[in-house]
Amino acid sequence: MTVAAFMDLALYDADFGYYARAAQRSGRAGDFFTSVDVGPLFGELLEIQLAEMSTLTAEAAAHAQKVECSAPSAVRSFDLVEAGAGNGRLSADILRAARDRDPAFYDSLRLHLVETSDEARRAQADTLGDVAGRLASSTDSLPAMFQGVLVANELLDALPVHQVVMRADGLREVYVDSALHLIEGPLSTPALGEYLDRLGVSLEAGWRVEINLRAVDWIRDAARRLERGFIILIDYGHEARELYSAAHADGTLTTFSRHRSRGPESAPETPAWLRQPGDQDLTAHVDFTSVRAGAEAEGLATLGFLDQTYFLLGLLPSVLNPQSARNPQSAIRNVKTLVMPGGLGSTHKVLILGKGVGTPALRGCSFRVRVT
Repeated sequence: MTVAAFMDLALYDADFGYYARAAQRSGRAGDFFTSVDVGPLFGELLEIQLAEMSTLTAEAAAHAQKVECSAPSAVRSFDLVEAGAGNGRLSADILRAARDRDPAFYDSLRLHLVETSDEARRAQADTLGDVAGRLASSTDSLPAMFQGVLVANELLDALPVHQVVMRADGLREVYVDSALHLIEGPLSTPALGEYLDRLGVSLEAGWRVEINLRAVDWIRDAARRLERGFIILIDYGHEARELYSAAHADGTLTTFSRHRSRGPESAPETPAWLRQPGDQDLTAHVDFTSVRAGAEAEGLATLGFLDQTYFLLGLLPSVLNPQSARNPQSAIRNVKTLVMPGGLGSTHKVLILGKGVGTPALRGCSFRVRVT
């Protein structure tokens, strides 16, 4: 089977998949740590950006009606769609921040949680608790159409990837055999070679890289479903010129287990990510160049691509001074965890896309638009 097929089973199989069998996999008791695990601050900062996006979406809709000389329609609700929502912790933090800071915005929100794990979906009502009244849907697929904002935090890096390696006689695909060993064979689909050709990528002999066809398909589908509004993608990754370079010539496919990362190994026959399928996380860095190109092909505009550090620093002034918090030392520590280079701040990139809203200067892009 292809590496993509192996990942699909290992992560998402209904009975044995890593994500399917638990409501939550991150946090101190889990296998890895995300921005949501830092505490509610991440959601509180995102809420600032979403509230601004709500205003911009409403203004764009009103302008479009004026240009078309159509009668004003009733005020529409603002859809908040979270893809890869897990048990809903991030959305719960966003909703509570909106309720406390901007009741009008809170009242306009319609929450749609998108999650493939039945176990995680069953836990969402308890996680949302006192803000569960804003939940409009909880399914395993995106809404057919929506107007508002789609947030995907660390989703694309967990989508199944193909792995290829360049040999003297050309590009070969890596497969997993029945003994859970890696073998090489012809490409399972010409789309893999076409993907690299579109990027103008020339791999050196021996380079092993991942290609995430699913991520491009996902963003194109999401773009078509978005009527007007924004998409925010937060994930590990790089521009293609860096991802497909000597710096990542062994690939980026990695496993996380009990907060320990085990990445590519030299001449791997049974790399760490191939062992214990269903019992460990699998992740590969995102090619943001191809994701952005897929979105733009469907009519979206790129509004910003920057480190999480700079995105959150642009939003931080809008949140109360951490020293005024009930536990100032904890608040300051959480800010540092989210924005310090070398940690979550620089390893996570933020791609912001818009449709039918022009090219506004967003608050999250006000500090600096920079990728390290």
